[in-house]
Amino acid sequence: MSSLLIRNGLLINEGERKEIDIFIQGDRIARIGSGLGEVADQEIDARGCYVLPGVIDDQVHFREPGLTHKADLQSESRAAVAGGITTYMEMPNTVPQTLTQELLQAKYNRAAEVSAANYSFFMGASNDNLEEVLRTDPRTVCGIKVFMGSSTGNMLVDDETVLENIFAEAPMLVATHCEKEEIIRANLARFRTRYGDDIPVAFHPEIRSAEACYASSSQAVALAKKHGTRLHILHISTARELELFDAETPLTEKRITAEACIHHLWFSEVDYESKGTRIKWNPAVKTAADRAAIRQAILDGRIDIVATDHAPHTRAEKDQAYVQAPSGGPLVQHALPAMLALSRQGVLSLEQVVEKMAHAPAQCFQIAERGYVREGYFADLVVVDPGAPWTVTPENIRYKCGWSPFEGVTFQDRVRSTIVSGQLVYHEGQLDPNIRGQRVTFDR
Repeated sequence: MSSLLIRNGLLINEGERKEIDIFIQGDRIARIGSGLGEVADQEIDARGCYVLPGVIDDQVHFREPGLTHKADLQSESRAAVAGGITTYMEMPNTVPQTLTQELLQAKYNRAAEVSAANYSFFMGASNDNLEEVLRTDPRTVCGIKVFMGSSTGNMLVDDETVLENIFAEAPMLVATHCEKEEIIRANLARFRTRYGDDIPVAFHPEIRSAEACYASSSQAVALAKKHGTRLHILHISTARELELFDAETPLTEKRITAEACIHHLWFSEVDYESKGTRIKWNPAVKTAADRAAIRQAILDGRIDIVATDHAPHTRAEKDQAYVQAPSGGPLVQHALPAMLALSRQGVLSLEQVVEKMAHAPAQCFQIAERGYVREGYFADLVVVDPGAPWTVTPENIRYKCGWSPFEGVTFQDRVRSTIVSGQLVYHEGQLDPNIRGQRVTFDR
């Protein structure tokens, strides 16, 4: 059984900071303590560095199968571990869409072959696959994804009866993308009348408006309260939506939870002028006031998780005019450095970064034995050097698409090492191409 010893790191875990050693045997944390005497096959001297539980990203789009000119499970999982993400949950809007149990299993089979990080995959819902959705095993699948806004192909669930049935009968967590399609279409038609196909990208947050988000999110919350559904609303982008969520109830007791994404915490509408369609996401990046409200909601507990919604497209696709350019962008390599930068700015503490990116995802999804640095838990860890500034350039971007909305940004904190299920997959800029992550399981 292989072993790894991390010495002298500043462990940030469960609201505390401790200088400590961590001894790993196989895929588990065997001992945590000061001055451990174990002899290991590999050793990392983490003096001067933070040691954090590995980031758990509950929303990524790795584009495999069918869209692998943009990204794939191998390329993006490697980018993820280089950014300190040790576990991801991938979305069903691939080609074909993940709407049957057989297609879902095919994704798991492929990830076992190529994924550098631990993995789980959402089962997709449509207007006509309820029977397949209800066959999903809550112990081995992270959740059911419902697009209550526009999506590709057949994944927009807008049949009211189907929505009622999903919320009433789902055997597990239901994650929703909430934007009201009718409002978006009306807004787009209004801007087309004014601009034709030359709509400035700055109007994206008015087309995919706060009203469209709230109308859909409030519908999802009402359905969840009616049926007692375990609801998780993804990528909250507006201040108004925050009134739907509870800051008082402990996360482990919540039936309705919410996620915010890196781009809604970092960018605002003023950035469309310089970034253009590179920051075109659905839901849209909105106002500075919305951004400030979301940041506050992270602190007070209305927002439970911070994730990426990593959704890459090629440069050529993104650099088209607004109407043609697809929404989404790559983020997994830069999410943790960006959150650590926000911590340096005083937006939140290091302990809160760990809470929202590791502990809370594990609690929210009831992930078995991950998300914390504890003896007996799986060894998913990241070592971060807080004294190693670096600038995002095309040369150090690991995404298959080759670009990042963070190009030109200098981060002060660098991911030095990433351990996935006890294996040193990334260290000092080098990635071990032979290491594979594990399928995560759930205590449900």
